Amino acid sequence: MLAIAGAVLFVIAFLINATELDTNAVFSSGNLTLLGLAAVALHLAGLGGRRTR
Repeated sequence: MLAIAGAVLFVIAFLINATELDTNAVFSSGNLTLLGLAAVALHLAGLGGRRTR
């Protein structure tokens, strides 16, 4: 689930960068890329996955 969230953040960061859209410092493409990388890292660490019984 976190990998999907990371992919969505990467797409948003790409669109902001490709359109050269001016955003404030919080929603810059660099910050969204870092959030996407953090989400993928958490997914690879085992968080946000399915629970087994």
